[in-house]
Amino acid sequence: MSRYIEIHPVNPQARLIDKIVTMIRDGGLVAYPTDSGYALACAPGNKEGMDRIRTIRRLSDKHNFTFVCANFAQAGPLAIVGNNAFRLIKRLTPGPWTFILKGTKDVPRMTLNPKKHTLGVRIPDHAITQALLAGFGGPLLSSTFIRPGNEEPESSGWEIEDSLGHLIDVVIEGPVGSTEPTTVVDLTDDVPEVVRAGAGDVNLL
Repeated sequence: MSRYIEIHPVNPQARLIDKIVTMIRDGGLVAYPTDSGYALACAPGNKEGMDRIRTIRRLSDKHNFTFVCANFAQAGPLAIVGNNAFRLIKRLTPGPWTFILKGTKDVPRMTLNPKKHTLGVRIPDHAITQALLAGFGGPLLSSTFIRPGNEEPESSGWEIEDSLGHLIDVVIEGPVGSTEPTTVVDLTDDVPEVVRAGAGDVNLL
């Protein structure tokens, strides 16, 4: 069974965040609220954690995992970002967006799309998520928590705990900013391409 931990939505308790971060560093998988539904996360380089996310979501090995970052500075070493992409990301973040970009040579190959060598980059506007990132001290490897057959992400921690808690090490209870998933934008070419419309307003592109 997972550990079910309720975190304050505005002032996340540091001692609880520290416990969760320790579990992530020890190889744990966490379900956590964001500004666009729940997501699953593990430490970068945690192959078992990635495999568990794929199993829970029934994803193929072509899935683009996302590096959830506290700010753009953390994203810089991970992705190749052109001038136009840089301006767009700076303008739209923090917020409910995922940007598909080419990964740099510093990124472990197992975290990249095997054919396109791409990854997702996300900078959320959510107090609990930002507290986790601050405690961890770097990006987390993540995927929106959408169950197989559904289009919308999970939005309730206790429902995740009740039905899937045995597959996850930590379930954080806290409010989500939106029940829609992130808007996914492919920035690997000069013209942005919306891969999935969601909580981010595509009219802002």
